[in-house]
Amino acid sequence: MRIVSMVPSGTEIVCALGLTDALVGVTYECDYPPEVRGRTVVVESTLPPGLPPAEIHRLVSEAYRAGRNYFRIRTDRLAELRPDLVITQGVCSVCAVAPGQINTVLHWHPPFRNLALQAGTIEGIWEDIRRVGEATGQTAEAEALVGRLQTRLKELQARVPRAAVRPRVLLLEWLDPPMVAGHWVPEMVGWAGGIPVLNEAGQPSRTIPWSDVEAADPDAIFLVPCGYRLADVLEELRRLRPPEGWFRLRAVRRRAVWAADAGAYFSRPGPRFVHGVEILVEALWGLPVFSDATNPGAWAPAEAWLMEDLR
Repeated sequence: MRIVSMVPSGTEIVCALGLTDALVGVTYECDYPPEVRGRTVVVESTLPPGLPPAEIHRLVSEAYRAGRNYFRIRTDRLAELRPDLVITQGVCSVCAVAPGQINTVLHWHPPFRNLALQAGTIEGIWEDIRRVGEATGQTAEAEALVGRLQTRLKELQARVPRAAVRPRVLLLEWLDPPMVAGHWVPEMVGWAGGIPVLNEAGQPSRTIPWSDVEAADPDAIFLVPCGYRLADVLEELRRLRPPEGWFRLRAVRRRAVWAADAGAYFSRPGPRFVHGVEILVEALWGLPVFSDATNPGAWAPAEAWLMEDLR
């Protein structure tokens, strides 16, 4: 079987099922596991590198309103690869290739199976893993992977202290403008022993005014801009000024504001979201549980937005 993945979470699922050798095409964002970095890139970004968050948001929003994308599907490379299976996604047509976009670009019925991942919740992640397993003849491997991940979540939940008051936790998926994380992320907060603030499980991420953050006044805040690595998040915090009222927030006064590797552990509905739950548990409860040896520097205090005298 020859597989092309047009979404990073699909790439990670395929490889977690032991099919790395069958993966012949990936996107410009696919970077895990490291072996996939040499695969043919069939989806490229059209955004100039190094743009500030506000400009990225503006360009992506304009493209969405106009019915355009900010990525390019390399149909020439896709034809050369002759895939049997192409993995797309049906959750967000802005950030990754949706199933209908393949037909639109190719202008013909594609000669391959198009499997669209649909996860908007943690249960949806389990189902996507099973669907990829079924499509690739790895049904037993998929069920075993789901079982291991579910067991890990239960182990993490068992380690969370039975606090009388659970912390109210806000995860921001974008900083300028602020966007609260949705879909599976509020459930991650729940598994880590917290109460998600300003969004519910299964609901889309949404832009909010900073005044909503001030009104909610969470106990802890995680800064996880979609697709950003930890170093990129910390660099953005050094360039962006905190909003008005930021230093009055309870989380800031408690120094309970952290940045994390969103691209690896929060933005992608794949197997590594469980490591994102580990990060939340470590930060919220001070428990050493993070187990991803490939990326030990996965989260850190958001120092640039914690110390008012740095401004």
